[in-house]
Amino acid sequence: MLFSTTAVALGLLPLAFSHPLEKRQNALPTVISPTDESVLQLALFLENLELSLYTGGFVNFNDAEYVAAGFPPGFRENVGVIADHEKTHAETISTILTNAGKTPIPPCTYKFPYTDPVSFVNLANMITSNGIGAYIGSAALLTDNPELLTAASSILPVESRHDAYLRAGVGASPFPTAFDTAVTPVFAYNLALMFIVSCPQQLPLIDLPELKLVSPAPPLNSRPPPVIPAGTPLRFTFDPSKFFVKVDPNAPLYIGLVNLVTNVTFIETTSCGTGCVEAPVPPGAGGAAFAVLSTFSGGLNENQLTEFGALAGPAEVILS
Repeated sequence: MLFSTTAVALGLLPLAFSHPLEKRQNALPTVISPTDESVLQLALFLENLELSLYTGGFVNFNDAEYVAAGFPPGFRENVGVIADHEKTHAETISTILTNAGKTPIPPCTYKFPYTDPVSFVNLANMITSNGIGAYIGSAALLTDNPELLTAASSILPVESRHDAYLRAGVGASPFPTAFDTAVTPVFAYNLALMFIVSCPQQLPLIDLPELKLVSPAPPLNSRPPPVIPAGTPLRFTFDPSKFFVKVDPNAPLYIGLVNLVTNVTFIETTSCGTGCVEAPVPPGAGGAAFAVLSTFSGGLNENQLTEFGALAGPAEVILS
């Protein structure tokens, strides 16, 4: 079954995993620009998503189900601790925005395609990798506010520890690469939208046409998840009628694969039918990668790919 979570369901998290901000609010950084606000609203949007995800992973399965799936005793309790961290992150960001006279974006209604503890943990790796990438990608936008940059930077390693713990739990390497991948705000937002049923409020970011990885399918039920080596064909589907620009059906298409910091590798695709292309995994790629369909064969960095080079995407690919 698919699990749906609303803001009301978050109250199911036990009080043992609830630690209010108490008296630390006076030390919180301030919002000094519209850019600060936009970064914080996106961070809150993603933290609300992760809070819902991890709350569901705690309340939908009991200790015995986690142990039967191969996880060590106490794993479920630590999923609850992660949910508590996400709750604290969301509350802190909301307080910073409220103190600045801004209205924090409210939680949405979510749907997550996990059915058991293993598929939950593998999905959590994908969603948390997007959150990690978003914090990295937003850092450059906060250089005019060192206090806020420091606060955001203090969340990033905690998210990375969460992901490492989860990956180790399913038998994957907790540190598959020497670098993580930055994700631009638009890409991070679009990756989150696939888990959202409805929202009382949307962020003012571009909603890109979907690019779907269909082969190899995301390994949600695999323990450990497989490593996808260089040369493996990645098959993607998309709807050409949703493109923002007119594209010659005979024009070559490329996958811009964002991986390891902000590196973008452009790979010429081969057609597998209307709305279907394949592209091989390039040498040296690993960890979480983010694929974007483009008519550009190269010469764009990730920001340019986001601003004017993307036809559809991104699609997340967990390579290792």
